[in-house]
Amino acid sequence: MQRDLRAFWSRFQAGIEVAVASSAPDKLLGVRDGFLRCFHDGLGRPIPIAVVPHQDGNERLGLPMSDEETIELARRRATELREELGATYHFYVGTEGGLHSLELDARMHYFVSSWTVIVGLAGEAWGASGSVEIPQRLIQGLDDHQIPFAIPGTRRKGGMTSSITGGLETRRSAVAVSTFNALSTVLYGILESHPLRRS
Repeated sequence: MQRDLRAFWSRFQAGIEVAVASSAPDKLLGVRDGFLRCFHDGLGRPIPIAVVPHQDGNERLGLPMSDEETIELARRRATELREELGATYHFYVGTEGGLHSLELDARMHYFVSSWTVIVGLAGEAWGASGSVEIPQRLIQGLDDHQIPFAIPGTRRKGGMTSSITGGLETRRSAVAVSTFNALSTVLYGILESHPLRRS
C-alpha cells in the first residue's frame, strides 16, 4: 500500500490534469474551483491544475428528472471520456445539473442540484451540491415532461440556480461544491487535509 501511495503522489508532482466531458465555461470553472479547494486549501500547496474541456456531441435538451438519471448521465460521460482518452489524464469528470422530486402532504416538490462523477487514479466517486427548491408558482399545472423546460434561467446568466437565488448561487458554484464533495470521497484516506488555522 505504501508503494502504491508513493506512486500515486509522484504522478502529481508536475501538476494535476483533469479532463471534463463538457466545454461549458461554468462547468469547467466549477470543476477547477472544486479541485483548487481540495488540493490547494486541503494540502496547503500550490499544485498546478489543468482543466481540459472535451466537447460532448450528445448534449440533451431539458434536465434529467431524478438524482438517479443525473448521476447516470454524469457517470456515463466521465467513463466514456476515460475509455476514449485512456490514461492521458489523472481524473475524468462528468458533471450535470438535474431535478429531483419529493412528495409531501400530497404535493410534489421539485429541486434543482448538480452532481459530479470523478473517475481516475484513485477510483470513482460521486458528489452533489445543495438542492434549491423550485417555487411552486412556477410549476403549477405542469407535468413532469414540461417542468424541465419551464424553469427560468439561461446558461449565460448562471442557470436555474442563479435565477432562483438571485445570482447568489450559480451553476459554477454548485459544480464546485459537487466536485469538491466527489474529490473528498475519492481521495479519502489518501489525501490528508490540513485544517484551517484559527487566528
